[in-house]
Amino acid sequence: MIKIERILCPSDLSTEADEALWYALALAKAYEAKLILLYCKQTGSVADWVSGSRAADLFQQSLFTRLDASDLKALDWTGVVCEGDDVGLAITNEAQARKADLIVMRSRRRPRAAVLLGSTAETVCRSAPCPVLVTHPNELEWVALSTGEIDLHRVLVAHDFSPDSELALKYGCSLAQEYQAEVHLLHVLDSAGHLEPELAWSALSSSSAYTFVASKLQRATPKEASLWCNVVNSVRSGKTYEEVLAYAKEHEIDLICMGASGSGWSLGKLFGSNVDRVLRQSPCPVLVARPTRYAEPFADVAGETKAPAGK
Repeated sequence: MIKIERILCPSDLSTEADEALWYALALAKAYEAKLILLYCKQTGSVADWVSGSRAADLFQQSLFTRLDASDLKALDWTGVVCEGDDVGLAITNEAQARKADLIVMRSRRRPRAAVLLGSTAETVCRSAPCPVLVTHPNELEWVALSTGEIDLHRVLVAHDFSPDSELALKYGCSLAQEYQAEVHLLHVLDSAGHLEPELAWSALSSSSAYTFVASKLQRATPKEASLWCNVVNSVRSGKTYEEVLAYAKEHEIDLICMGASGSGWSLGKLFGSNVDRVLRQSPCPVLVARPTRYAEPFADVAGETKAPAGK
């Protein structure tokens, strides 16, 4: 079972951005976690007038439309206003400062612009100190946007046997266990049918690449998982992001879990990694699993040293 004690939910105070709040609230309730609502104030923004107290009022209004008075009173939450023209960096810094275990955010999904510039969600997913759950408009939702009830049936974990994908599997299985959902474990071979270097298999073996990987997937799945859910292993051949997206659509997946490989951004990745492309086109929310890491002391966006907020 994963441990989530603090959930950070960034918002620009728009109705669209607040849709992520449903997910943050549902998960905060499920894991009894503290909810941290964040507004990043940019220089010259039309909402530049928003102060800490005003933001708190706006946050409370958003919460009140989703919770009744008793639930709102029972909710452990706080509202935060930070400043910074680089919103992605500001979100990452605030997650670091507050020791967030999970970031839940909405992406406006502007694929053409994101290809060259990178969206805020992609920026956060590449550099966050914790896992990031990204939701998009016009996708298959597993949190009802009228009641906030979680209805999670199928979780897809894209697995390449790296430490990052092992972490994605851990999160996927934990959420599936919480809601008795089905786990789909998918590995994609390249088009030529060769395995990645770290999976190098002997050409002298009588087993095919598919058989080899299917067996390895089966061993990767926690043994206890079969006690509380159905586990489906699948091996495909092609481009990773295309096969992940196709599988998600074919099987009506509710949540895709993927590991993020490092925080670097090279010219060779200018047009997007597999994670970025899945984020831009996914038919459902995507959880990008990143190792939770923090450094002392914790500094806010302006560089002022402060103690992390605790639950």
